[in-house]
Amino acid sequence: MSNLDIGILGTVIALVLIALRVPIGLALGLVSIVGISQMFNMNVAWGMISATPFDYVGQWELSAAPMFLLMGFLCSSTDMTRGLFLSLRLYLARLPGGLAITSVGACAFFAAASGSSVATASAMSRMAVPEMLKQGYDKGLATGTIAASGTLGSLIPPSVLLILYGVYAQVSVGQLFMAGFIPGILSALIYMAMIVTRVKLNPSLAGETPPPPTEAERREALRDVWPLPTLILLVLGGIFSGAFSPTEAGALGAFFAAVIGAVRGKLTRAAVIEAVTQAVVSTGSIFIILIGSLFFTRFLALSGLPTAFSNAILSVSSEVWWILFAVTVIYLVLGMLIDSIGLLLLTLPILVPLVQTTGIDAIWFGIIIVKLLEIGLVTPPIGLNVYMINGALNNAVTLPEIFRGIWWFLLMDLATLLILILFPALTLWLPSLAY
Repeated sequence: MSNLDIGILGTVIALVLIALRVPIGLALGLVSIVGISQMFNMNVAWGMISATPFDYVGQWELSAAPMFLLMGFLCSSTDMTRGLFLSLRLYLARLPGGLAITSVGACAFFAAASGSSVATASAMSRMAVPEMLKQGYDKGLATGTIAASGTLGSLIPPSVLLILYGVYAQVSVGQLFMAGFIPGILSALIYMAMIVTRVKLNPSLAGETPPPPTEAERREALRDVWPLPTLILLVLGGIFSGAFSPTEAGALGAFFAAVIGAVRGKLTRAAVIEAVTQAVVSTGSIFIILIGSLFFTRFLALSGLPTAFSNAILSVSSEVWWILFAVTVIYLVLGMLIDSIGLLLLTLPILVPLVQTTGIDAIWFGIIIVKLLEIGLVTPPIGLNVYMINGALNNAVTLPEIFRGIWWFLLMDLATLLILILFPALTLWLPSLAY
């Protein structure tokens, strides 16, 4: 077999192993080691094993990921979102679908403090879904709102996916954060507009409209709003102004999340242990996948598959629209089977050379990729956010009911994706102002 044939066969075997639920990092690593040993010899494979992990995992930029994860889990374990959610609920309650709109807004704020879609969906599902169900909301709308809005954690900075893309594609993480801000807010606004429209057309989706809050209730709700906006302003303000690097901002964010939790009397020993444990487990799983993907990158590069793939795509057309169409189809299909981090790191070895060859703006392309990964987080049959919400609610809402509520949000995601493709300036004008 030629090296290219081995590369193609190895990619197919990796996808089959992942579909059979073999851990992604393990599947990619094993396929890479066996493939390289077949193309050359076992000494070359062992050389890769000994050198590659430290060369990449030791990069300073990657240390931002565990810092932002720790910050997000500290916010969750110290209940930092509840005051914001309750306040938004009171002020937006009279709008059609006001509680669902409140949930989208709260998810957007929490996403800006956590950098993780799964953490956002998990924290908000326990808080918002029971409130919506109590008010008589349709189960699909209630859970679909949180599942879809949780994906904002992938796009609104700080984002773990943007960090991984930036490190891998050698693009400024700070500029990627700035580029993701407007698309993330746009996604949230489109969700809100869709909810208002649906509830106006079918008021039974949102149950009974609650009575207007009193001024005393409004003032009381505002007392506990400050923690999350303060933390977000500190972190994003520091990054966007150039005062902090993403890693420094993440570390300061985690520190001040702990300080704010202590000031509010929420930083218990159990909360700290829970946050640190979740951050360590999440970071460990991400880095295992990253190491496996790095092995896979070496394997594919030696096989020549990325070059062959680029040539195959460009042989049809070198127009940007065709490349984006092909990438979109790949991500929509694979997103049904592979989680977002695994899919990102599996495909970048093939796509980054294609982007470099065609001269597509890497920052804009990164935002498009992350938006496609967001869609994969709620696409059946995997839909990691859907399973997360189902587990957090102890199956009080079944998986078919949650997936039924997702479809309208998927249509909105596709509309947002089209807007970002047609109007690149929405993504690129903020990074143009970066330091």
